[in-house]
Parts: sequence; C-alpha cells; structure tokens
Amino acid sequence: MEFCPDCGAMLFPKNGVLKCNSCGYSNETIDEEEYNLKKEIKAAETVTNLGEDVDMRSTIKETCPECGHDEAYYELKQTRSADEAPTRIFTCAKCKHVWRAYH
Repeated sequence: MEFCPDCGAMLFPKNGVLKCNSCGYSNETIDEEEYNLKKEIKAAETVTNLGEDVDMRSTIKETCPECGHDEAYYELKQTRSADEAPTRIFTCAKCKHVWRAYH
C-alpha cells in the first residue's frame, strides 16, 4: 500500500500507474499484479454540524446584574490556589454579560 506524497491519501492502481483519487497525483508505471484491490471504501459523513443555535453549556437560575434576565450559563474555573473554592463564571443567556461569583 502506498500513499500520496502530496496529500497523504491512498494511491490506487489504474492502467499501470498508481494514482491519487484526491489530488490527482500519479506515480510511475507499476506492476498491477503487485496490487490486489479488493473493495473500494467510500467516505461517510460522520460529523454533524448542529449549527450555532444549539448551545450545550450548563444553565442555572441566576439573575443578570445588567439586564435582569433570570437564566445564565455557568462554568467553574480554578482561578486561585488549589485549596480554595473554584470561581463560578456566569454568562447571561439573553444579553451575554459575563460576571464572576467567588463562593
């Protein structure tokens, strides 16, 4: 099995030449008896784009000090030494204002 030096895709034998189906690179004439191609594998789309509207962050009932909206996203970050509690960072789900809470 050989791979394309330009794009890294697998080279396939065709009419005595190893050819890249991705970028078109072709290699010198080869002996096709050396290569036994059994099955062509088609790439499948495995990544699904959910779009920008889908938000997977955790939410909490917390009042925004800017707009008064009662829902916010939050995350915990260790901003001080390890023996102290982590800092909670909130982002308003409506106006995107960011604030911290040290508890």
